[in-house]
Amino acid sequence: MSHEELQQKQYTDNATQNDGEKINRTKRGIFFLVLSAFFFALMGLFVRLAGDLPTFQKCFFRNAIAAIVAFILLCKSRSFKLKKGSLPALLARSVAGTVGIICNFYAIDRLTVSDASILNKLSPFFSILFSALILREKAGWKNWLLIAVAFFGALFVVKPSFSLQTTAPALIGVLGGLGAGLAYTFVRYLGGKGERTAMIVFFFSVFSCIAVLPMTIIQFQPMEFLQVLFLLLAGLCASAAQFSITTAYSCAPAKEISVYDYSQVLFSALLGIIVLGEFPDYLSVIGYVIIIGSAIAKYLIALREHKNRNKNK
Repeated sequence: MSHEELQQKQYTDNATQNDGEKINRTKRGIFFLVLSAFFFALMGLFVRLAGDLPTFQKCFFRNAIAAIVAFILLCKSRSFKLKKGSLPALLARSVAGTVGIICNFYAIDRLTVSDASILNKLSPFFSILFSALILREKAGWKNWLLIAVAFFGALFVVKPSFSLQTTAPALIGVLGGLGAGLAYTFVRYLGGKGERTAMIVFFFSVFSCIAVLPMTIIQFQPMEFLQVLFLLLAGLCASAAQFSITTAYSCAPAKEISVYDYSQVLFSALLGIIVLGEFPDYLSVIGYVIIIGSAIAKYLIALREHKNRNKNK
């Protein structure tokens, strides 16, 4: 075999090895993202199973557990130092995230868990909007069209009517998705500045606990053992979900795996049917199909644009 043939063989072997490693990392990313979706679905179920407790009280316990987990991780790293200039974004992320969690928990208690889940999953579409406004990231007409389609799908879940009793919880669920979308926009900004995940989670969790503490004290209701257990499990599941999703996006780019995050809706629906005996109505199912379909289209467009950019290099 000539020297040139040996070089070509070595180049081919290296390319194959790199492709194999990339595929493995993508598979790990998908696994951890689906795992995070499952944990978020479990969190919603445990919040619901905790029963008729004030929303603020549930939020406090959920974030207290997450704060403890993040604190332990920061202790292991032996550093509580913030990155320079990240404090304003941490505060903005915490305010948006706190609003998002309060609204999401309120919706979970008053809607089917799958309806609350899909409304919260409007957050990626809100992220496109806020990224354009705050981070000055350009969004093409296709993204704006998909945002409009996703919100059209949300109407089937919200089912707006003249009755505030039925419409208000769904609209608050949409507001929860907006808060989450704004929070994720600032998380992306902080990630770009190199801020650690454990610090972002810890700062947000402590901030949220302090923010809801006054209302938690005012509205506090004594809890039975099972209610405490369910809230502790909700907090542990939320922590596991947050760190799983961070691991997922460290393995593979969001554009390659983000669509799998919508498996949470399926998990929520299955858990709602099996544990709570909740069946989403046909209008909600139509809404699920439209919103998830928009997310899949968004994912495919981003993937194609990425491949085209690589071809042009």
